[in-house]
Amino acid sequence: MFCFKHYIYFMFALVDCNNFYASCERVFNPSLQHKPIVILSNNDGCIISRSDEAKELGIPMGAPIFKYRKLLNTHNVQILSSNYSLYGDMSSRVMSILKQFTPDIQVYSIDESFLKLDGFENYDLTNYGVIIKDRILKWTGIPTCVGIAPTKALSKVANKIARKYPVETNGVYVIDSEIKITNALKWTKIKDIWGIGSKLSNRLSMKGCKNAYDFTQLPESWVKSNMSVVESRLQRDLLGIPTLNLEVQKSKKSIATTRTFEKPLFDIESIKERISTFSFVSGEKLRRQKSHCHMIIILLRSNSFREDLKQHYATKAISLPYPTNSSLVLSNYAIKAIESVFKKGIAYKKAGIILTGLVPSNNYQLNIFDWENSNHQPLMNAIDKINYKFSNKIKLANQDLKKTWKMKQDYLSPNYTTNLQDIIKVK
Repeated sequence: MFCFKHYIYFMFALVDCNNFYASCERVFNPSLQHKPIVILSNNDGCIISRSDEAKELGIPMGAPIFKYRKLLNTHNVQILSSNYSLYGDMSSRVMSILKQFTPDIQVYSIDESFLKLDGFENYDLTNYGVIIKDRILKWTGIPTCVGIAPTKALSKVANKIARKYPVETNGVYVIDSEIKITNALKWTKIKDIWGIGSKLSNRLSMKGCKNAYDFTQLPESWVKSNMSVVESRLQRDLLGIPTLNLEVQKSKKSIATTRTFEKPLFDIESIKERISTFSFVSGEKLRRQKSHCHMIIILLRSNSFREDLKQHYATKAISLPYPTNSSLVLSNYAIKAIESVFKKGIAYKKAGIILTGLVPSNNYQLNIFDWENSNHQPLMNAIDKINYKFSNKIKLANQDLKKTWKMKQDYLSPNYTTNLQDIIKVK
């Protein structure tokens, strides 16, 4: 039984950019409009984003490009490498616009945000959603859909309806009554519920749940005893009872930098250079969130898809003698770890570093016998400031100063908004 009228004090809006990566590319290259587009992952390996036209061709998400090359060529699908500089900048522009509509906002991912609409009882929320959508389109060129409902989970459902029926809804759908909740939940398949994975979806299907409405009708006691507290909260949220509030951004519990190499690496010096670079990047991330770490974990692996080659997968964890966020210290220990696991004759394809055991930089336990050089912190602060201003000009000595490592990006579009050389020229 729904308790909509009793619980509604505010509403949530979910603003989601349509096919965000493809839309970013179309903003600066209008010739891509209405054409099938796929965006590739790091090193041009797999398809991670598709336009609606590409989806209609049956191209699945996560598909290795080499398996679908013939289909892509047959239908003249436009192939693009991931341009994260462009996507990140366009995302920041969209989010800055959303902050004009409410101070309560949670950036959920690069292309979607939750807005808490508190005190909007006398507003026409459908019209308000249209204003949001139109302003983003006019100011950035990015198309969006807006779902508005009394809870976050229901706003997700509302957004799916707006996306599915753009003509009927004008890209905005508001769930503001008990009958709308019931109809929306009956329309939503169990596998499409926000937070319900494939395994749980199959389990619920065996329980007789075909859609979200069936899930909400399960006894609350059964959900609590047979599932986690997350599913219990989700069930209440789908019933229209606000349970999932806006989340405050928290510091990460671990920081990872992992990359697939552009080509296999056989020599340890090249791998050590990569690990040093990853340590430098991870150190920057650590300092940015004002944390120190107690432990480093390094990863090194060969190409598991090349069954004709020798395989090797290794991890090594090193406990640091004192917590640090110095890239110098992190690099030194990471290189020692790589030296201990490296094997000759292996074609290594991927490496990475994970920093864990994180503690606040202003509150951590010192070691009476070992401590960090006091010059490291002011040095790291100076390097961060210079690199922020001049685009990473300073490197560690054990990084390759002459060679710029980069991912394989054969189909990369220009950095229209972040590189002056790539700015659009008006003729």
